[in-house]
Order: sequence, then C-alpha cells, then structure tokens
Amino acid sequence: MKCRLVGVFLFVYCSAGLYAQNSVDITNYVIRYKETAIAEMKRTGIPASITLAQGIHETEAGTSDLVKKSNNHFGIKCKDSWTGPVVYHDDDKRGECFRSYADAEQSYKDHSDFLRASPRYQFLFSIDPLNYEGWAYGIKKAGYATNINYSQILIKLIRDYNLQQYTLIALGKLSADTQSNLTVSNPQPLDSLSPYSVAAQETNPDSIAEKPSYPEDPFLINQALVVFAKSGTSLLAIADQFQVPLARLLEFNELTGEEVLIKDQLVFLRRKRKQGATTFHLVRRGETIYDI
Repeated sequence: MKCRLVGVFLFVYCSAGLYAQNSVDITNYVIRYKETAIAEMKRTGIPASITLAQGIHETEAGTSDLVKKSNNHFGIKCKDSWTGPVVYHDDDKRGECFRSYADAEQSYKDHSDFLRASPRYQFLFSIDPLNYEGWAYGIKKAGYATNINYSQILIKLIRDYNLQQYTLIALGKLSADTQSNLTVSNPQPLDSLSPYSVAAQETNPDSIAEKPSYPEDPFLINQALVVFAKSGTSLLAIADQFQVPLARLLEFNELTGEEVLIKDQLVFLRRKRKQGATTFHLVRRGETIYDI
C-alpha cells in the first residue's frame, strides 16, 4: 500500500512540475520547431501536432540531457539498423544506446522515416491526420513508449498548446498568417478554475457584448475548424470547398435541409468538442445562447 501511495504522489508531483516549471520552455520549443514539424508532415503525412507533442515530451521541452548531447528529440534508440553516431544514456536500463544527430532537423527527419519504415506503425497512416487522439493512442499501442500515460500526455500537450493548428497548416486548411496564439503561459487543469476566478477577470460584466470580427480563412474555435460565411452562401459550395460531405456539414452545424445560409454565421467544418475551453462563462447583456 505504501508503494502505491508513493507512486501516485510522484506521478502527480511530476505532472504538476511539467506545467508549473516548463511552460516557457514548451512555448519556446514550439516556436523553434513548428516549421520543421509542418515540413515533415508535408513530406511523410505524420501529423505535426503529434510530432511536436512527442518532441516536447521526449526532450522535456528541449532541456533534457539526451537532447543536449545528441540532438535526439524523440528518444529513438540505436536498433540493429542504425549505423550513424551514437551516445549512451540511462533510460529503462543504464547506459542504453541512442542515436545521435548533427542537428534537430536530422532528428525530426529520422523520426518520420522511423515511423514510416516500421511495419508496426503502418496502421497509423490509415488514421485521419486530424484525429490526433487516434494517433496518440495508436503510437502507444504500437509500442513507441513504455509509459502507460504516454497517449494522455501527448493529447494534453496538443490541447493545452493548440498544436492541432500546425496540422491544419500542413494540410492547407489554415493559413499560417491567421494562426492563433499557439501556447498558453500558465496552463491549468479545468477543475482548478472557479466561477469566482473567472468572474474576477471580467472588468465590466454588464457591458453589452460586441459582435466579434472573424478572419476570411478557416480558423479554430476550441480546437474545432470553423469558417465565417455570409448569408446567401451555398452550403454545398462550402462542403465542396473544404471537402466535407454535405450531410456531415449539416450535422456539425445542427442544420436540417437548408441549401443556403439565411444569415451571417460561423460554419463548423469539424465536429464541435463536447467540453468547452473554460469551465465557466459570465453572460453579458445582449449575448444569446448561440453566441455562447
């Protein structure tokens, strides 16, 4: 019983430490390597969000001893087929052999080639690249890591740091010029928020809600891809433009049988998440349920 309690304590302590101490390091890591992840996705099809999340986790956001001495961003061990430079590092066992690279770009390329060439990872490439959860669980299932929480760690990093938009950029579904702020300075678990803390952030809760302005290109709302369309726009034209089946487009937007939009509105191109980005919202005068 004592060992179990200690194990739980250590896991919680380490998880909390990741966000409390390394959020700036994670932000800097994403800024530095996002273009490399996008380029690799265009080359091999591996979602940029997954690549970045793995890089962040495996290198402790670029601060681990292994990455500093080897430029190995993905913890790939030597394996029998590796003939390049190596370093030795304590991992599951003491003094294990890891691949070493001249720079980060070589490591990213080798990671992509490693997944592409290995038969045990081939099933991943039949998963929709926008389905980062499927990829995260698939990578763990294929045996990439021994950590039982590996999939959940990747998924949380993708959500907390908005990494999905790099996948969208690589697919040409989001303009790099309209990408949102990719990172958060102090990510917190949702259950750490309270209605009092959210209310305190509202400087004037009784003010009339202003209608937001939207970019012309698709963008993300709570990790869901969306586009703003004017009244009179053909829904079939939107479906064709963004390669979404019309029936699914109607389903995503709770529309039934409409051929054109009867008002200016947001049109979701992917299914909306069941959980909001924040736990509470303070309603302002003039806001409708649809706005919220």
